[in-house]
Amino acid sequence: MSVQETGHFVALFESVSGVMKSEKILKARGVPFKIIPIPRSMSSDCGVCIRFDAGVRDQLVLALDGEVKIVDIRPL
Repeated sequence: MSVQETGHFVALFESVSGVMKSEKILKARGVPFKIIPIPRSMSSDCGVCIRFDAGVRDQLVLALDGEVKIVDIRPL
């Protein structure tokens, strides 16, 4: 299995408010995640991101589609 199937990913957003809105939506939909500081190896205008397991990637993207703009999703 590859990292894409078993590892963690981070979703990057334009602002902290995007992360907070995403948190509210994901909690309501029961999508497991954790808010973490953005790793130093990744650059972003926002200081925090959402970490999630590869297995819920599609669920997370679908939950936020049309609600919050995800700037990027990267493997962790």
